[in-house]
Amino acid sequence: MSESQPSQIAQLPVIHEAAQQSYPTATLYVVATPIGNVTDITLRALHLLALADVVACEDTRKTGALLARFGMNKQMLAAHQHNEREVAEKLIARLVAGERVALVSDAGTPAVSDPGARIVDAVRTAGLRVVPLPGPSAAVTALSAAGLVNDRFYFVGFLPAKAKQREAELAELARVPATLVFYEAPHRIDECVQALAAAFEPSRQVVFARELTKLFEEIHRCPLGEAMAWIKSDANRERGEFVVLVEGAPQASDAAEADAERILQILLSECSVKQAASLAAQITGLKKNALYERALRMKGE
Repeated sequence: MSESQPSQIAQLPVIHEAAQQSYPTATLYVVATPIGNVTDITLRALHLLALADVVACEDTRKTGALLARFGMNKQMLAAHQHNEREVAEKLIARLVAGERVALVSDAGTPAVSDPGARIVDAVRTAGLRVVPLPGPSAAVTALSAAGLVNDRFYFVGFLPAKAKQREAELAELARVPATLVFYEAPHRIDECVQALAAAFEPSRQVVFARELTKLFEEIHRCPLGEAMAWIKSDANRERGEFVVLVEGAPQASDAAEADAERILQILLSECSVKQAASLAAQITGLKKNALYERALRMKGE
């Protein structure tokens, strides 16, 4: 970019307000970029990218194309998962020299299931300033349109590729009451849905958010038991990047909890912990594993 370009951009009325902001030197700026629709980039991000001395990015071709859409030709430095520590040293040297450094990922917010966290960590450890420029995030975008009423969400990101590891992780997540947020690639969506169906109740609501902000965006909600049929009903549904949201574990009411406690106390006086938990599960409809753990606590084991 020529030296005149930042001032030319600042003169555009539409981003006049962004130009009035403070953009200190010797600072790493963590910049969110569009997840699909190029016009989702923020005015502040545009102005900072125009001012930056260098842009650290996952793929210089993708970021170069994004910058070119807005008339920018910036110096770029590849910063991906295989070279973060090495690149961090180079960026720290430039920050110490008083430069502004922009850190971006291919799409969305850096360091959230994307490279960037190690660079941010190294810069902070070096005692240098880090400033986030918020913007697009696939997880938050999907949550906002899902309609899963829950004040909490648990960001999981990508599940392990190996079946055993995936199964173990989902078993730990099965009782989490928050909405679960997964990322998934199109070539693994079938495996993901099968694993979710095996780990969670078929009545739980699941939301598939596919190709968010793009031309063929699709957001579908259904019971988990119907999820695979929906995926398979259209070949196009196995394409594009996915955010998969799963309804949190149902919480028993206070009355049901108290009732379970009373039933367990009675059963434990006559049965083993395992038998008491099994019978209490049949009587109350609550999860046997949870009742077993509670029974162990009650017995002091």
